[in-house]
Amino acid sequence: MREYNFDGLVGPTHNYGGLSVGNLASTTHGGQASYPREAALQGLEKMRFVSGLGVGQAVLPPQPRPSLRTLRMLGFTGSDEEVITRAAREAEHLLRLTSSAAAMWTANAATCAPSADTADQRLHLTPANLQQMFHRAIEAETTHSVLRAIFSDTARFAVHAPLPGGGHFADEGAANHTRLATPGHAAVHLLAWGRSSWKDISGPKRFPARQTLEASQALARLHKLDPERTLFPQQHPEGIDSGAFHTDVVAVGNGGFLMLHELAFVDAPGLLRTLREKLGEGFTSITASQAELPVQDAVKAYPFNSQVLTLPDGSMAIIAPVESRELETTRRFLERVVAEENPVKAVHYLDVRQSMNNGGGPACLRQRISLTDAERAAVKANVFYSPTLHEALAAWVKKHYREALYAKDLQDPQLARETMTALDELTRILQLGSVYDFQQAGATVL
Repeated sequence: MREYNFDGLVGPTHNYGGLSVGNLASTTHGGQASYPREAALQGLEKMRFVSGLGVGQAVLPPQPRPSLRTLRMLGFTGSDEEVITRAAREAEHLLRLTSSAAAMWTANAATCAPSADTADQRLHLTPANLQQMFHRAIEAETTHSVLRAIFSDTARFAVHAPLPGGGHFADEGAANHTRLATPGHAAVHLLAWGRSSWKDISGPKRFPARQTLEASQALARLHKLDPERTLFPQQHPEGIDSGAFHTDVVAVGNGGFLMLHELAFVDAPGLLRTLREKLGEGFTSITASQAELPVQDAVKAYPFNSQVLTLPDGSMAIIAPVESRELETTRRFLERVVAEENPVKAVHYLDVRQSMNNGGGPACLRQRISLTDAERAAVKANVFYSPTLHEALAAWVKKHYREALYAKDLQDPQLARETMTALDELTRILQLGSVYDFQQAGATVL
């Protein structure tokens, strides 16, 4: 198998709506001007860098925003222009919610189990329902359509529907999932959660716990994972209340290596003991204590929301945001990671500030999908990174994206027209077919 990082292309309506309760960067930057063109090009540059390291890289498309389909379901009628104008006048907050470009953070797009780990030897993908936040819950249907278009060979791929059940089975995708594996041992899947729908378990007090235990258990069943190799650690309530709304804000794993904060999980020492028992001597971990790295600094600079990548020579490298270099506590921690005995040999700092300002670091921007050569060949869409694709996507961004976006710009029907025109062209570049609702027969267009 080879791992591919499916990065989300930043959408044309990238804006700072301040919509995500518990995501401190999102709420802090709410209302500020955003720069969609710069954001998309920063994302493409990260893809170029990762591919240049010899790591598998691919892309996932943005979603249509504003979601006119959602606004119509909420009672706004008329032409597309009339829908936007009325929503701006009567329910501006709903227009902001339905204009969010948060689908760029594809760590939340789905949870994946590679074919090597599943009982039926198919790769399994389940789009996240993202029920906790309205502006993200409206992503699930389009995500399902996109993933089915890319992974269309049902003999090799099982693309499930999002979990049903609303808040009881609230699922945030791979942001709470970690796959660990060492030579000679089968992989172990960590499916973390923050609350239970039916069990009386102490949770956070300040911010909502987004993932339920029941959702994590359902994913394990759907993906046909070995119960003996599947663990369900609880996110630490204090970590969530400090702004670690997803596990990947305070923990990241790759291969046989796990890097975590002591407030990532309830009973982190017990979890590490279990992982050593199941993965053997090849498993290594590094834990940051509160004394070394206050969790507030981890949330501010996102050293754990980094990509830990296995390079062609077998060593590992960390792709961290530049904010982690600029803050002394996080920089020193990452320097310790490289200095100690473990597979990580280098840290690379990349500029993804447009994403960071809205609460998403390098790890948020990618969905990890491991494919065999045969599975890779079965994907017919033009989504795997190449210099040619990079040039096409960069030209596409420069052609269609606005340089700056302000809150009032979301009320402009022309922005919706620009977005649909851009995405229609993108589906042809990526050879996805008609995956968007506005491309379907009978759809209302501007």
